Amino acid sequence: MSLKKTAIPPSARSGGCEKEFMNTHKKPHLTLLTSIKPIQGWEEYLEDGDGYLRTAKGGYANRKKVFTSNILYNIIAMAIEKFVMAALMRHGTLPYNHTMADLVESMEQTFPGALADIREGLLRLDSYQDICDPYEFSIVELAMDEIPGMLDLAEKLQKLVTNDLPD
Repeated sequence: MSLKKTAIPPSARSGGCEKEFMNTHKKPHLTLLTSIKPIQGWEEYLEDGDGYLRTAKGGYANRKKVFTSNILYNIIAMAIEKFVMAALMRHGTLPYNHTMADLVESMEQTFPGALADIREGLLRLDSYQDICDPYEFSIVELAMDEIPGMLDLAEKLQKLVTNDLPD
């Protein structure tokens, strides 16, 4: 379908006529997101998210030396990313990028209001690592007492993705 631009005649530009003129011309049909088919493989992302979250919870609970706060942060971040990807793919869409800010934005566009309770916590996760530019990256050393809050965020997102979002 090709769209043809139609100029609004000068006589129709005043007195509210512009709105009436626009309403008489056909607009392109938009496809609702709910009618888009799921992207294949979303279930694998959900399973991977479950696995990363289990690993992070076990690593934190057992306090093995290898599971530093930064390692746990990264495992939790991967779980969160996998949960978001599963939700978005199940609904036929993908994020623009994979920073927490981009993941949150994509979730808010697809599921308005769904992240209300955890939005700020998810966005805060971006402040611990900025590794997009390999020449100017920053990594903040985390305190181990920050990990339970991150695990809680991931668990809430897991519940949201598996139980509360519409099919």
